[in-house]
Amino acid sequence: MSLGKLYSQLGDVVLPAAVPYSQVSSWELRFLYLLGRSRLTGEGQLIELGSGGGGSTYALALGLSENPGFDRSGGRLHAYDFFRVGKGTFASPKFFKGGAAPQDSDSFLGDFRDKLAPFIDFIEVHPGDIWQTSDENDRSPIEFLHVDIAKTARVWRCVAERFLPRLEPGSLVLHQDFAGPRLPWLHYSTGALLPYIEIAGPPIRSTLAFEVVRPIPAKVLTALAEDSFGTHEKLRLISAVQEVVDRDHTGGIPFGSVLELAKAYAVHYEGDHRRAWRIAEPLKSDDYLSATRADHFEQLERALTKTGPDTRRPRQPRRSLLRRLAGRLGRRS
Repeated sequence: MSLGKLYSQLGDVVLPAAVPYSQVSSWELRFLYLLGRSRLTGEGQLIELGSGGGGSTYALALGLSENPGFDRSGGRLHAYDFFRVGKGTFASPKFFKGGAAPQDSDSFLGDFRDKLAPFIDFIEVHPGDIWQTSDENDRSPIEFLHVDIAKTARVWRCVAERFLPRLEPGSLVLHQDFAGPRLPWLHYSTGALLPYIEIAGPPIRSTLAFEVVRPIPAKVLTALAEDSFGTHEKLRLISAVQEVVDRDHTGGIPFGSVLELAKAYAVHYEGDHRRAWRIAEPLKSDDYLSATRADHFEQLERALTKTGPDTRRPRQPRRSLLRRLAGRLGRRS
């Protein structure tokens, strides 16, 4: 079944109350369930990067458990996460059973295992820093890759180095943070992959889903892993995505504006804060961004303020050759 055909079934899915708390929307959870039930087989690696408290893992595993084509005795769903709260983890205390971390621990791994107990026989958990828990020598093909972990450029590099090269025609990819302007690597990398993928349809809220339909050249994968794109190329690639991704499937998220703000962050991370603000400032009039990304604008404006005023003398326009000659003749006379 094609990914696009799953959209028509989203409204019919009723997930059980047992689904753990998740920062992923109910629409995205339903889509994960449908993928597990109708599309995935487990013949290739099934990988979730950023399992959090287990909501998305549960929805996907529930679908797999109801899929007659999935062999739970041999198939494995790999769940990667820090499985703890604290600086740099981007995890919520709500991932704990009681909604708050106990005084003697910052790890919710035990809670995760308890919540996923009905499916833990086919879930392989990889707790810790992904650079340590992923295998740099693993070349096994990936059937499904759910990316909800690339909150920093450092982590994204690991994803690009160790997981993207294992994609092949037929592989399915979900970028859960596609509505996050602070993560422009998700956007320009997608632009670089456009010739080799087929986007399923409008994003499911913040999640962009696509299928690899052509082999990805080694030079493209190397550029992604090394992040060797210049600023101009990054902006061009994000523009290419803007041409094919509009609003999300509910009509609530204007991805044209979101991606434009992502361009500002691509420039911001390169240290050109003036140019970043020139891109971002007009977007303050966008209703969605002004309501949901006010802190983004504040961050970019603060960076501009720290840069200080541009003290360079304005460049004087050059007089034309005819005017200079006329001036000389006038002085001689």
